[in-house]
Amino acid sequence: MTLKGRFPFRLGTTSYIIPDDVIPNVRHLATQVDDIELVLFESDEMSNIPDPNAVRILRDLADEHALSYTVHLPLDTYMGHADERIRRGSVEKCLRVIERMAPLDPFAYVTHFHGDQRGLIPSDDMPRWLGNHRTSMEELLTAAPPDLFCVETLDYPFALIEDIVADFGAAVCLDIGHLIYYGHSPSDHLDRLLEQTRVLHMHGVADGKDHRDLSNLDRTVLEDVLQRLSSPGEPDRVFTMEIFGEDDFTRSIETLRRYVPCLQ
Repeated sequence: MTLKGRFPFRLGTTSYIIPDDVIPNVRHLATQVDDIELVLFESDEMSNIPDPNAVRILRDLADEHALSYTVHLPLDTYMGHADERIRRGSVEKCLRVIERMAPLDPFAYVTHFHGDQRGLIPSDDMPRWLGNHRTSMEELLTAAPPDLFCVETLDYPFALIEDIVADFGAAVCLDIGHLIYYGHSPSDHLDRLLEQTRVLHMHGVADGKDHRDLSNLDRTVLEDVLQRLSSPGEPDRVFTMEIFGEDDFTRSIETLRRYVPCLQ
């Protein structure tokens, strides 16, 4: 029994479940989920950004199977970087992806505000880092409405960038797995940010690694998220199982299956 269309939110997963390219993954998943996160990258050596013909195929698959897409903007971007060439190049990379993927009418563009370093403080020069992200957001907003940009929770406290997200009218990608992995409280973030959130990334943590199947996600946390997203009057949101592999996908679906009767 597929779980597609069984929840009061859009159940999604990534475009890397089977060991193949984006389109075969979308074909494989189209009858099983409501949304697919297109995980894109671009470097000097390689790129998986679909060409215009592939975008047309993805659009046809979406129309045929009532799919939506969330587009994860390339990870190798540094929009707060001190070097203006790197900062601007990162923005231009995102703008190229947005232009290419616009025919898909994406539900969201998942956006990272990468730090200069890992940890609770993303930069040794926070005024510069924050200011550059404000400039980068202004430039991104020339390409799409602000609420389509969902800024993701990473390793540092989201409170550091919350004002930027709010000031531009952007949305939030609440990554529950990241919050747990980096020691932040999921319930506190849900209380404060759910109203601004359009996309949630759901994955478990085990053996010091995240992006594990949902059987590795604390049941209390999972049930809290499901209950909140299923409350009357909640807006349309995407619940992305951000996992990478068939076994993790199967186990995640089995974990969620037990909650379907409770939410009808």
